[in-house]
Amino acid sequence: MKSRENNSAVADYAKKINLQMLGKLLLIAVLMFGFGYALVPMYKKICEITGVNVLTPKDVTVDSTVNTQIDKSRTITVEFDANAQGPWRFRPTVSSVQVHPGEMAQVVYEVVNKQARSINAQAIPSYAPQQATEFFKKVECFCFKQQTLGPNEAKQMPVVFYIDPALPKNVKTITLSYTFFEVDGSAGKAS
Repeated sequence: MKSRENNSAVADYAKKINLQMLGKLLLIAVLMFGFGYALVPMYKKICEITGVNVLTPKDVTVDSTVNTQIDKSRTITVEFDANAQGPWRFRPTVSSVQVHPGEMAQVVYEVVNKQARSINAQAIPSYAPQQATEFFKKVECFCFKQQTLGPNEAKQMPVVFYIDPALPKNVKTITLSYTFFEVDGSAGKAS
């Protein structure tokens, strides 16, 4: 009988120890989750205090931010031209825009494949006057890679650019011209 009581007491004690351990483990898990959750605001606050990795300045609204790299004292006219060397229609959606040096601008070129087959094509830019080439900075351009046009497909392709403020003051107009040509004739055949 004593053995049975001892076994029961040992089992109760083990159960009590196991419940205490479970409670401690649950508490540790909750604390770890809370710490992980609190790391994001703590990291932001530490970065704000130290000035490290600050993406947006404090107390600045979008309307009050001014890009000081934009030269508002002059305006450059950028004209757009398109030359097609192949079976498609290729043209800019606007003939020109006026921008301040340093200001981002975007224009769109349209291309329509008038064939019943797929075509791989590439656009090559040229600039006039030639001295403007090094000051015309493209951030995004369809000319960076080959374009594949499906049969009778139409695409609108953006060009995002800015004019470097170091552009000589005597340059008032820049012409961006693209020649769009077929890269290879094996993109696809009509069925």
